[in-house]
Amino acid sequence: MILTGLATSATKGRTAPRSYSLHVQVPGQPSRQVVLGARPVVLGAHSSCDVVLEDPQISRRHAELLAGPEGIRVKDLGSTNGTWWQGSRLTEVVVSSGAVIQLGAVSARISANDAPSVPPSDRDHFGMMAGKSLGMRELFAVLELASPTDATVLIEGESGTGKEVTARAIHDASLRAAGPFVVVDCSAISESLIESHLFGHVRGAFTGAERERKGAFVEATGGTLFLDELGELPLAAQAKLLRALEARTVQPVGADRPVAVDVRLVAATHRDLARMVAAKEFRFDLFYRLAVVHVALPALRQRLEDLPNLIAVFYRARGLAPGPIDGPNLERMHQHSWPGNVRELRNVLERAWALSGTATAFRELRLWLDASISGQFSEVVDSSLTFKEAKERWNDHFERRYVSMVFSAAGNNVTRAAEHAGLSRRHLRELLYKHALIERPAESVEPDEPDA
Repeated sequence: MILTGLATSATKGRTAPRSYSLHVQVPGQPSRQVVLGARPVVLGAHSSCDVVLEDPQISRRHAELLAGPEGIRVKDLGSTNGTWWQGSRLTEVVVSSGAVIQLGAVSARISANDAPSVPPSDRDHFGMMAGKSLGMRELFAVLELASPTDATVLIEGESGTGKEVTARAIHDASLRAAGPFVVVDCSAISESLIESHLFGHVRGAFTGAERERKGAFVEATGGTLFLDELGELPLAAQAKLLRALEARTVQPVGADRPVAVDVRLVAATHRDLARMVAAKEFRFDLFYRLAVVHVALPALRQRLEDLPNLIAVFYRARGLAPGPIDGPNLERMHQHSWPGNVRELRNVLERAWALSGTATAFRELRLWLDASISGQFSEVVDSSLTFKEAKERWNDHFERRYVSMVFSAAGNNVTRAAEHAGLSRRHLRELLYKHALIERPAESVEPDEPDA
């Protein structure tokens, strides 16, 4: 089991600290450093103390420090001259990294230790994940160490970066690979049903509970439970999730007794949980419990050198031979901003295969990449508008982008574009007219005749 935590370079400075250092300064003596962990560290003048302090104002057993999920717990042990923090004498208090504790003339500064680092992997893939970039090989190195253990893993990444693919790769490389892999999208469950969805319920537990439900934890017993979009989980549900993780039991809604479970948890979110913790929107103790291994998936625009690897993976999954992955098509892909990340790349290839006929070689694909539109996509939502106006503007933007992409990829052939979009030719033409992608004829009524 990984106890000290692992993190990729992208999350190293934001993950929950696993250990701390105590820098002790006695006047006239060199500074000493002591690692604080799960075992209490006692400071005092007696030789039995973990840190012996030679100062006339220090009691035999002066103070005790203990690292925990919430920070460092500092406890005065009934000293004569007291233990001080921020100018106040303390009895017991929890402090964070950077705190300076005063004991007589001795000062003790607490600092969080960095999460351990590992050198980049020599491999260019992990499960269905692929890439030769430094960021991906650093990620693979962490996952190679973490996957065979039961350590919980927290995955951060933008939409489309492959968080579920990563979770599946962790499961497949674990000792639980033969067990179930259960996926729960926390953003898709109403708050009133979260507890039932995760922990189950008995028949008649509430209105509509006509049959017993096992719940995701029980379904995943012996395997891996993947909680996607964990940042959307309400605070009340976060507390219940933490209890389940700590006790390794769940209490189905309406049940009289808890049920033992044995699951490995992998969680993912597109949100910055460290920032949410600071804003008190996410529980620190749950963040600490989840981020035993804390990784971030780089956006595709940050690792464009991985495009050939990813393209080859999608071709293999399709059972096709890409041929040389270079030329104008690859150059165009390098110039694209990829707001939808790897998911968008897959969709681009799927559309190209569908609209390129028998030409499946990468160099011969008909690609549609509208860089000018994709770069503006995140700016479409204007919060200065009313909800209705903003939604209409968003829908209008999507409609224009989709129709223009499909029409261009079909070689400006209305029939082929309409078949791909699942629309009638008349409907598609009206959309093309609406967005000024083709010119409306002078006649008021256009006959619906076969297209050239």
